[in-house]
Amino acid sequence: MNLKFNDHLLPTLPVMEDLPLDRLMGITSTIPIEIVFAAGYLPIDLNNIFICDRQAYKMVEDAESSGLPRNICAWIKGIYSAARKYHIRKIISVIQGDCSNNQALMEIFQSEEIETIPFAYPHAKTDRQFLHNQLTMLANALGIDYGRAEEMKNRLDTVRSYVHEIDRLTWAENTVTGEENHIWTVSTSDLMGDYGVFEERAVKFLRSVREREPIQHDLRIGIVGIPPICEDLYPFLSSIGAHVVYNEIQRQFSMPYPTKTLVEQYSQYTYPYDIFSRLEDIQQEIKHRNVMGLIHYVQSFCHRHIHDKIIRKQIHLPILTLDCDRPGPLDGAMKTRIEAFVEMLKYHESGMPVESRIEIS
Repeated sequence: MNLKFNDHLLPTLPVMEDLPLDRLMGITSTIPIEIVFAAGYLPIDLNNIFICDRQAYKMVEDAESSGLPRNICAWIKGIYSAARKYHIRKIISVIQGDCSNNQALMEIFQSEEIETIPFAYPHAKTDRQFLHNQLTMLANALGIDYGRAEEMKNRLDTVRSYVHEIDRLTWAENTVTGEENHIWTVSTSDLMGDYGVFEERAVKFLRSVREREPIQHDLRIGIVGIPPICEDLYPFLSSIGAHVVYNEIQRQFSMPYPTKTLVEQYSQYTYPYDIFSRLEDIQQEIKHRNVMGLIHYVQSFCHRHIHDKIIRKQIHLPILTLDCDRPGPLDGAMKTRIEAFVEMLKYHESGMPVESRIEIS
């Protein structure tokens, strides 16, 4: 989501035209890719190929021209157009635990003769039997023994460990930028469709980072909520002296907790579950990373926007709620609000009195 690849060491997208169509498996959100890889398919996050397209804005318009409503999330429209543009014929759709529009989108795909496989996270992360049943059903749908997916987990744990180190270097050593952190962590949703190449790039990136001088920005902020659709948020924050040391949901894509089984791993992954599970993780990371303020990114027409009220009530930090609709750069009004927020945080950190729970909406 919102990937930019101006550095040859960063993750990149596969050249879709060079991949065998019958092995491509589109995904609408982070799902157990261990099962997909074990079955011999190449997982392709449709969000990523949408937002990386040079005509991402037009892809949203194309979806609307095809009949999708204007007043639904642009990510849904982008997923739809990405599947059509790149001729994805098989898609795993998360129908519980992600966007509330995915069920209807899956039915649209079915009406256009695209094969769909539903996957559902349980309502409660403690319902491990439900999750185990879903994992087993997905393995059966892809024609493999579930045990092979558990074996693949061990391999992917090693690959993800490099991203965990990249994340640590962001907040502990200050040698990785917030944007690089965003790109690496968000890319773990599908590991570029090739975990071997992804691993090679991560190792090279880590080597290069060790030669860097630390970032000098004193202001440490976090971004919570779904990954932003706006393309220049991270460079803009850096340009005004803010270092993003925490990307909440993107970090969750990397499966940041040590686990022994897939059921345990996807039970601890916070994104599909209630806001209170996420808040526990957010509070821990705020303290761990010495975060001074939060940007809560909310996507226009997304049901998760409602969580803003709870986040503001539970987190005792200055919060800026940033609402975007479509792909593209930040507009002037957004930049002004972000600048004001950052200046307020700097004023606060300088020792001047300021209400600790100031909220900027």
